[in-house]
Amino acid sequence: MVYQQEIIKPYNREERKGEQVERMFNNIAPTYDKMNHTLSLGIDRLWRNRAIDSLKPYAPKQILDIATGTGDFAILAAKRLKPDHVTGADISEEMMEIAKRKVNQQGLELIVSFQREDCMRLSFEEGSFDAVTVAYGARNFESLDKGLREIHRVLRPGGHLLMLELAAPKSAPMKQLFWLYSHLVIPTLGMLFSRDVKAYKYLTESVQVFPQGEVMEQVLHNNGFRQVLWKRYTFGICTMYLGEK
Repeated sequence: MVYQQEIIKPYNREERKGEQVERMFNNIAPTYDKMNHTLSLGIDRLWRNRAIDSLKPYAPKQILDIATGTGDFAILAAKRLKPDHVTGADISEEMMEIAKRKVNQQGLELIVSFQREDCMRLSFEEGSFDAVTVAYGARNFESLDKGLREIHRVLRPGGHLLMLELAAPKSAPMKQLFWLYSHLVIPTLGMLFSRDVKAYKYLTESVQVFPQGEVMEQVLHNNGFRQVLWKRYTFGICTMYLGEK
């Protein structure tokens, strides 16, 4: 199945989405963290904490953080879940260079490591991880189904997928406020912070069309996950999904 978010690409219609996403994140890497926290007014830290804590009852020892970016979620998982190891994987080398510096500064280099991976073709063996996390990255998958099947493959039986994604609110007045924010504020700040207006235009468009709520729950079921739970944060701006292999 082709999802709408797979059709939307950062720069053009000709190149593969994965190639464009890699270039986009390499371009915006230097200002990504500052922009991210500014756009969310810092609330994203609360969302990340709440989401990662949902894995505490399962005490995962080996964790894979896909679309790890600058490493915030991988570092948070290491601190709050106390696993043996967290592997951060991303297609963007520039983003992971920033992540590596953060890990070294916090003395976590023995627990958190990073490697370049295309989530459409992960290099890990089947059943390698107790948990896989994806924070704000699934909407950038070239193929959502293929990415979820790869995640399912590398999870051990009984392992968990934790996914955190932005969402477009459906009810007034948040629906209208979010539209104004995403179409006016975010592109303006994107231009001021990174000069890559297309990148932030793409990011807001991908949020609007990404499967949400019950629809995403069914997508996860279709790709082999069971006992899928989901929870909305802050008037539906962010959603957490938790599924078991």
